Amino acid sequence: MLSTGLPQGAVPRLERPGPLRDRVYEALLELITTRALQPGQHLVESELAGHLGVSRQPVREALQRLSTEGWVDLRPAQGAFVHEPTEEEADQLLTVRTLLEAEAARLAAANAGPAAVSALEELCAEGERAVAADDVDAAVATNARLHAKVMELAGNKVLAELAAQVDRRVRWYYTPVARQRGRQSWTEHRELIAAIAERDGRRATAVMRAHTEHTRQMYHDRAKRPADGPGPRQGPSAD
Repeated sequence: MLSTGLPQGAVPRLERPGPLRDRVYEALLELITTRALQPGQHLVESELAGHLGVSRQPVREALQRLSTEGWVDLRPAQGAFVHEPTEEEADQLLTVRTLLEAEAARLAAANAGPAAVSALEELCAEGERAVAADDVDAAVATNARLHAKVMELAGNKVLAELAAQVDRRVRWYYTPVARQRGRQSWTEHRELIAAIAERDGRRATAVMRAHTEHTRQMYHDRAKRPADGPGPRQGPSAD
């Protein structure tokens, strides 16, 4: 294992041809948002390049872009480090997420037909199976698909674009509490789907707001738990 903390072979080498700098950027951003690269971790260009099977130049360009977007801190004479999010940053982001998701739930309740409700129920069942099987990756992926489906059913392109801008950062802040939120989160998803099926916009809004607020509160509460508590990606999760 290299000092980047990534197991050998864990990151697929990028295929060519293509816009290499963009693909390196996407690969590094995915490693950061999933916390394979931890907040505060030193990012060594040569080691990252070795993992990705590229030269150091596209890695350097990707780190510059990630720095501009707030994912990476470039420190003079020290190098690049994964940004360490503050409580205030997380609170602001998760508050905005609550507003966007609650409105999406309200609109979805007005627009969703039987087929859409069935699709949501299938996703929820898939997520519940992933939790029961202790399959973290499947649970996280299915959770993202369910929330994306609700946003799609809202039918508001501007709302969807805004949600897409915060989605990855939400995943980043959510990861430390993923295990604790897992099972209860899917119960909340069931309540949301029931409200959408009944075309009850007010209830759907309230359920989604409570659902996202639970994640926000748990993020802040995590600091009160013992330092040896469960770390990221150790159990089934959903937000």
